[in-house]
Amino acid sequence: MITVIGSANMDLVVGAENFPNQGETVLGNVFDTVPGGKGANQAIAAARLGSETHMVACVGNDLFGTSIVNNLQQNTVGVTGVATVDGASGIANILLSEGDNRIIVVPGANSLLMPAHIDEIEDLIKRSDLVMLQLEIPIPTVVYTLAKCQAIGVPVMLNPAPARGFELDMMPSITYLTPNETECEQIFGMDMVSALEKYPNRLIITLGNDGARFFDGEKHVIVEGFKTHAVDTTGAGDTFNGALAHGIVAGMELERAVRFANAAASLSVEKFGAQGGMPSFEEVAARLEESR
Repeated sequence: MITVIGSANMDLVVGAENFPNQGETVLGNVFDTVPGGKGANQAIAAARLGSETHMVACVGNDLFGTSIVNNLQQNTVGVTGVATVDGASGIANILLSEGDNRIIVVPGANSLLMPAHIDEIEDLIKRSDLVMLQLEIPIPTVVYTLAKCQAIGVPVMLNPAPARGFELDMMPSITYLTPNETECEQIFGMDMVSALEKYPNRLIITLGNDGARFFDGEKHVIVEGFKTHAVDTTGAGDTFNGALAHGIVAGMELERAVRFANAAASLSVEKFGAQGGMPSFEEVAARLEESR
């Protein structure tokens, strides 16, 4: 069983031909509301692959909060750990134009996920084979959760995004850390090779189209990515993390789990939306078979 403790947002997506200048109003051509947040994305990615998955988060007592919870349930994610609090749900305002994006995130209810809530779901943690964390909730809550998981003996996968919230003294409590290349440099202040060799079989660095790599204690293992026709790369990293967690909990060796995660991520970019392209286990198995 996988328990994801993290953010759950509603993404407000607006498309336009051009970004407005200061003080300018332009006409948009697309608007959509799409459930997001790195925590919810990773939970849904793992659940779609067949893992029993539970979400621990805070949402507001508004329509977005209701939609977020309903979406998790529709994707077979357990929501007993999702608390509804007074105030607004977290949102991300995403402006798409000129082949680029500009994003403003308002944490809302995500900022109210406190250590006391982690105490309330301790039994859920005890039943978990793996706990997943990101850094879109208050850092003191992340630190508290890491300590609790370590005390209970439950392994933790932490995706350090946004990297600015990461603290090096978290590492002793982390079983798997999954930064991209940029995040790795920000966190450790050293080149990728040196960082990997310092944390064998614990640090897995994602490389975009090139796949991912880790150090197994003797050699560097580069797990190549899959050829794909990218339509929307939003959520590819979250899909990778959810799929890696699924693979580890399913008992795969690390290299095989990383390859499984690469295949899932390659499928996720072929459809629009962070969650829209997240694949099923059967789809990932077919992609792996095609590549043989």
